[in-house]
Amino acid sequence: MRGMLRRLVVVFGDQLDEASPAFSQFDPKIDCIWMAEVREESTHVVSSKARIVMFLAAMRHFRDGLLAKGWRVEYTELQAPDNAGSLSGALERFIEKHRPKEIVAVEPGEWRLREGLRLILWPNGEGDWLEDPHFLCSHRQFEAHAKGRKQLRMEFFYREMRQRLGVLMEGAKPAGGAWNFDALNRGGFGKNGPELLPAPIAFAPDSTTRSVIEMVDRELPEAPGTSRHFDFPVTRNQALEALSDFITNRLPYFGQYQDAMWTGQPWLYHARLSAALNLKLICPLEVITAAEKSWNLGLVPIAAAEGFIRQILGWREYVRGIYWRSMPGYLEANALEAHAALPAFYWTGETDMQCLKQAIGQTLKLGYAHHIQRLMVTGLYALLLGVRPIEVHEWYLGVYIDAVEWVEIPNTIGMSQYADGGVMASKPYAASGKYIQRMSDYCRGCIYDPALSVGEKACPFTTLYWDFLARNRARLGGNQRMALQLKNLDRFTPEFLEAVRVQAAQIKGG
Repeated sequence: MRGMLRRLVVVFGDQLDEASPAFSQFDPKIDCIWMAEVREESTHVVSSKARIVMFLAAMRHFRDGLLAKGWRVEYTELQAPDNAGSLSGALERFIEKHRPKEIVAVEPGEWRLREGLRLILWPNGEGDWLEDPHFLCSHRQFEAHAKGRKQLRMEFFYREMRQRLGVLMEGAKPAGGAWNFDALNRGGFGKNGPELLPAPIAFAPDSTTRSVIEMVDRELPEAPGTSRHFDFPVTRNQALEALSDFITNRLPYFGQYQDAMWTGQPWLYHARLSAALNLKLICPLEVITAAEKSWNLGLVPIAAAEGFIRQILGWREYVRGIYWRSMPGYLEANALEAHAALPAFYWTGETDMQCLKQAIGQTLKLGYAHHIQRLMVTGLYALLLGVRPIEVHEWYLGVYIDAVEWVEIPNTIGMSQYADGGVMASKPYAASGKYIQRMSDYCRGCIYDPALSVGEKACPFTTLYWDFLARNRARLGGNQRMALQLKNLDRFTPEFLEAVRVQAAQIKGG
């Protein structure tokens, strides 16, 4: 094969798209696709078993689909005795052996890989990454949006995307007469909990996925969590089934209850599509189109369709733009000077705070938690406690099956931890335990009272909330969106705030 290979097509684990431009003019007689599972990609941050299984099962199914078409695929499995252990090592070895005349690859989703592999693929500068058409906003388009703006805000970006693509538009005006319907999308379940809650479609592991699960348990026994409950879509056909199931059975209620949480109910009305989207098994435009069509047919309310579409067309594209514009320095951002260690219970779920026990326990069991569990339970506690942002980032990147760096870093470093000082979000997402009480039933079975700030039964969230505001008073004083919260802080006596500080110190001390 040495000297006979015309084109080498490199495919990374989050590029499982048969419509990829990398496959343009592919000739199976003289071209070859290269894919590899390497230990470094599962261990450069501590990764959960469920996350590793998601990537590797999807990769192997994608490989098998290419082979079924008669395409030539060089694929290295994790347990192979000659596995180089890293993408750079594996690529160097293959390229040296086979000397392809041309190398083709779509831009990776991580700055680390883009910068680290460029010179390996094109040491003489004779090539470069192909643009990833999976995304609806290119780097160039995002830069054009950002040019001349003192401050970036997702809402204005989202409106531009709606107008450019004609999504949920009635001529030049937004469908339904408003750009978003947030006010209608903050509902809780009340005392009786969720009703009309159809279980999402589940995909029992086939022989390929089962072999991955067994291999991960054998090769990476130290990885946290479990994959015993794994049932996510790992092929394009499964992802399309999951999309149809969501649009039909849960999207009508998604908007109203998208921020709600409930004990023992991990899925609620959420889509379970983020991992399939991030691995490119399904494309964002077909997801957006399906939701918009459902609204056009009168099957879902505008608030539900718009709330869901905003997650894909707004947040997803926006955070990618922020990521590539801000790396690599973004990873070290720490505007609030937070230096505490991530609590050990984030890896076990063993805590007497019911909200954290539920959210973390579910995460370790399933590799999944919805956006409010991430932002306003696990992320909120880390923010209030003052955990070093990069530790929070590494936890999120490692435990969730849908975690890829371009989406996870801005959402964690920026939105959740406010470590970027306001690039992603206009204010810290800081709240007391009362927010969790309002949006869930978690407080019902907890030994702590979210209304109390000090004392034996005081909720740690509430104690830490006032401590967070007090210690960041000077940093946040000029933020108009924090004015009401700081005004409430200023109503307390010095004696009360000192009691809060002492109790917060006890919480931080373990």
